[in-house]
Amino acid sequence: MEVEAGARGEMAASKFTLPVDSENKAKSFRLLSFTNPHMRTFHLSWISFFTCFVSTFAATPLVPIIRDNLNLAKANIGNTGVASVSGSIFSRLIMGAVCDLLGPRYGCAFLVMLAAPTVFCMSLIDSPAGYITVRFLIGFSLATFVSCQYWMSTMFNSKIIGTVNGLAARWGNMGGGATQLIMPLVFHAIEKCGATPFVAWRIAYFVPGMMHIVMGLLVLTLGQDLPDGNLGSLQKKGDVNKDKFSKVLWGAVTNYRTWVFVLLYGYCMGVELTTDNVITEYYFDHFHLDLRTVGTIAACFGMANIVARPAGGYLSDLGACYFGMHARLWNVWILQTAGGAFCLWLGRATALPASVTSMVLFSICAQAACGAIFGVTPFVSRRSLGIISGMTGAGGNVGAGLTQILFFTSSQYTTGKGLEYMGILIMCCTLPIALVHFPQWGSMFFPTNYDATEEEYYGSEWTGEEKKNGLHLAGQKFAENSCSECGRRNVILATSATPPNNTPQHV
Repeated sequence: MEVEAGARGEMAASKFTLPVDSENKAKSFRLLSFTNPHMRTFHLSWISFFTCFVSTFAATPLVPIIRDNLNLAKANIGNTGVASVSGSIFSRLIMGAVCDLLGPRYGCAFLVMLAAPTVFCMSLIDSPAGYITVRFLIGFSLATFVSCQYWMSTMFNSKIIGTVNGLAARWGNMGGGATQLIMPLVFHAIEKCGATPFVAWRIAYFVPGMMHIVMGLLVLTLGQDLPDGNLGSLQKKGDVNKDKFSKVLWGAVTNYRTWVFVLLYGYCMGVELTTDNVITEYYFDHFHLDLRTVGTIAACFGMANIVARPAGGYLSDLGACYFGMHARLWNVWILQTAGGAFCLWLGRATALPASVTSMVLFSICAQAACGAIFGVTPFVSRRSLGIISGMTGAGGNVGAGLTQILFFTSSQYTTGKGLEYMGILIMCCTLPIALVHFPQWGSMFFPTNYDATEEEYYGSEWTGEEKKNGLHLAGQKFAENSCSECGRRNVILATSATPPNNTPQHV
């Protein structure tokens, strides 16, 4: 029986180009590969998210032109910033449920394509109200972040999930920086063809609109929900069990760790979104630079994702190899607190070199903290992974909208003063990370609970009746593959403390 089971496992593993674990999740990562399903999913996922970031913030580098065309006041621009990130608060929550129940392929593809008409509508608006409304609707597409992170968690092993999540989100978030370069270049190219500035910015929006259509079709036709196939077909075969939405939701909202990460993400990803909305206008007005120079400087903020976000995930995985979950949690606190300090410096900087330096350092730390946070969230729950990813992602948008309202909407604060206060708020909102405790792995300050195991932690998400029906088995496989979160050092200590005839619990 054991030989047959081993043979079946070897046959299943042989289907994949990359080495896989017992859940057929890839245990290695090859950046330049496009093999199906693991690496193809990776590239489809990040490019979709990148496309949505480009369209959501496409107006930001063109604000000096758009505000003259539509007669936008500062309050209108501030309210637009809030609107652009508020829409995805709801769509990210819904996307989490869609991923759990229908699969990330449908969720990602349909949202990207449904957002395309709203992107094209930007060329038709003629009032501040229309500008705010359309940017609100385009912002719904940022929920592709949830499908991106969920998808990576279903395709890659827990030992590398921080790095992979960081890489996928990094290249997706990079769209916020890339659009600072893309849209001014497209705008000037259209201008040179004879269009007036007020017409050129409208035509420029056809570029991100077409990107949405192309990526939606590619995800739908080439994507795959799980390593073994699409969720719907696997459920029909009986290989994957259908879950109840009410129980998935309940598992997410009753886990206090979910809410801590919602807050934390609100003040790393949230402040990144806020900065994307205000940074161009800040440098244009405060340092009196031309539009192209401002676009290049502002692009540095978003383009730092090339290095920063995956670095946060990599540091999380690297620390976990030696010190387990303790290192992952400390990693989040250090990076996010440093980001708050650099944001405070950015608000106080009066010379352009100091301002740009502090902006880049702030960007690196904030984005690395985002990667570090999604190096932890996949371990909060196996059953409610999609909902928790959605809630955490929505927290980023709540934080962005709240910060925009508090510091950048009214004329009460200058943009520089708003950045100062935002930095202080970041540092304060990072402190609750000390409350996160996993019984089987411990916390920042407290050790592992005696006799606590991964199997018990993830098994507690299911009732006795559900366990009898075998619904918890996928969670138990994940528990087996996440034993490395004890850390190499803790395993060594456990081994040395184990009597000769017994087997250590996590070995």
